[in-house]
Amino acid sequence: MPRRGENIYKRKDGRWEGRYIKGYAPDKKAIYGYVYAKSYREVRNRMVFLKKDIKNEHLQISKYKEGSLLLQNIAEDWLIYMKHQIKDSTYIKYRNMIQSYILPGIGTYPIQDLTAYRLDLFFMDLLQNGGQNHQGLSAKTVSDVLSLVRNMFRYAKAKGVAVPCDAKEIMIKQSTGEFRIFSVHEQEKLCQYLCSHLSLKNIGILLCLYTGLRVGEICALQWKDISFTENTIYVHQTLQRLQIENATKQRTKLVITAPKSLCSIRTIPIPEDIVCLLKSAVPEKYGYLLTSQENCCIEPRTMQNHFKRILKETGIKETNFHTLRHTFATRCVEAGFDIKSLSEILGHSSVNITMNRYVHPTMELKRQHMQRLSCPFAVNSNRQDGSN
Repeated sequence: MPRRGENIYKRKDGRWEGRYIKGYAPDKKAIYGYVYAKSYREVRNRMVFLKKDIKNEHLQISKYKEGSLLLQNIAEDWLIYMKHQIKDSTYIKYRNMIQSYILPGIGTYPIQDLTAYRLDLFFMDLLQNGGQNHQGLSAKTVSDVLSLVRNMFRYAKAKGVAVPCDAKEIMIKQSTGEFRIFSVHEQEKLCQYLCSHLSLKNIGILLCLYTGLRVGEICALQWKDISFTENTIYVHQTLQRLQIENATKQRTKLVITAPKSLCSIRTIPIPEDIVCLLKSAVPEKYGYLLTSQENCCIEPRTMQNHFKRILKETGIKETNFHTLRHTFATRCVEAGFDIKSLSEILGHSSVNITMNRYVHPTMELKRQHMQRLSCPFAVNSNRQDGSN
């Protein structure tokens, strides 16, 4: 039963309602929040956590208003704030960039000293001298670091910290690098080798080449995700090896999680030739596709190394596993796929990503398109010249 002063009541509709003070208006009037649940105990427990969170929030705000804060203080709080809102792999990526680049470079600066000029010097130094070998970081990496700094500044500003700039004045110029794709000859050579050396791993490579699956997705794929009645693959998991925070012995672990984004959860039709290979692969289809075992999977790095060994044996220039995905997208465009269908098969959130990142028409395709254009005056001119 509720106790006096708890502000927990039973409503006429049978639910329980709890009221708590979540803040104060400028005129010092209390601002109330409300909690609803089916039982008194559930309301009380939720209110305990809410009041604790509010208390911590007030302590944090008062901490920010006292004296000068260093960027490392903001970075630590922001990372804690973000931890439960992002995937583990994203959190680890952010943490590593903060520890490797931001804290050593500008972590000990008071936040009010981080002007646009000082930040610009920091990012220029990363481009020219960053990295373990001090040979400079890529524009993509520095751009990612800049994005983190901007997010931290927004977070600090929301906490009432006077930030000298929002870092929007700083721009990192990135050059669009060309993606490697297999030529038609290389693709034929690779397919011939894979089909003449059939194994579960080689079938997995063929599947990536003809469906555009990522390496983590093929490693997490299970036989139950394949429908032989509909000839489709249901992609809803990915396999990753992640760092373990504050580990002393085992520093990494294999984790199966949801794919890169909600759009990456998708159903992909399988070409009939690949369906035939999958049907004849193993008599009993259970567990993971690449092992046909319930408790044994192949991790992405092992799959990448296996792929590189095949390239070496076939005499194809070395490249990474993702080239299979680039090649698939390019062949789809050459075959006349509409971009919307291709975007959904690849699991992209927008058609623009498909066009800008993965679709690279070959010179032969450009030549074919150009041949569709005709100049009737040029044709008539040639005929007249011939008649003379």
